[in-house]
Amino acid sequence: MSGKNDRRRILAVDDEPQITRVLRTSLVSQGYDIRVANDGETALEILKDWSADLVITDLAMPNMDGLELCRRLRSRSQVPIIVLSVRGEERTKVQALDAGADDYVTKPFGMGELLARVRANLRRAPVPETPVAGAIEAGDFRVDLDAHSVTVRGRAVHLTPKEFDLLAYLAQRPGKVITHRALLSAVWGPNSSEQTEYLRVFVGQLRKKIEPDASSPRYLQTEPWVGYRFQPQPDEGV
Repeated sequence: MSGKNDRRRILAVDDEPQITRVLRTSLVSQGYDIRVANDGETALEILKDWSADLVITDLAMPNMDGLELCRRLRSRSQVPIIVLSVRGEERTKVQALDAGADDYVTKPFGMGELLARVRANLRRAPVPETPVAGAIEAGDFRVDLDAHSVTVRGRAVHLTPKEFDLLAYLAQRPGKVITHRALLSAVWGPNSSEQTEYLRVFVGQLRKKIEPDASSPRYLQTEPWVGYRFQPQPDEGV
């Protein structure tokens, strides 16, 4: 399967040898070129001479943990980052996403889910953090940033200015987990970053307008305790 993935490079970072062993075996079997590290410092040393297309990192590690690794990587690169976390680490998970991680998988995880997350993140080109002029066409959606108009599967949808700003921010980051804090800061300003109930109300209003069934969202998905993920064309493989 090496031809299929063109030997895409993945760096796996975890201080548990059994985890890195499983990751190496599974990812190599899918045709990826893999290197492993047992902490953030070692990971950064490897990346000085070896450019990765994606990084998978644990959060709790000695010397330099996954949270600091996310910060260091994001300060110099847009490489996709998937964090691994154990249940009950919601606060640290949110901090990692705020620090620049793109996605997360909870331990213990199924290899099928992790591989799907890897494929999804490798498919996505880095998205600029500042809005761009023009129109975004993704999946079932067309979001015209200049005209402030939205169509879903060809149907025009009328949104309030804040609903539009919220959808536009998400549409520029399809498939990526966006934390409550990041959404509130981007759309309502930094002083609103703790008002998660406010965000929940607007997400509910937006779902009523864009979802076939707002009670069972396909496009605007909730990531419990963390934030939201926008899937403009829900993918069964993720």
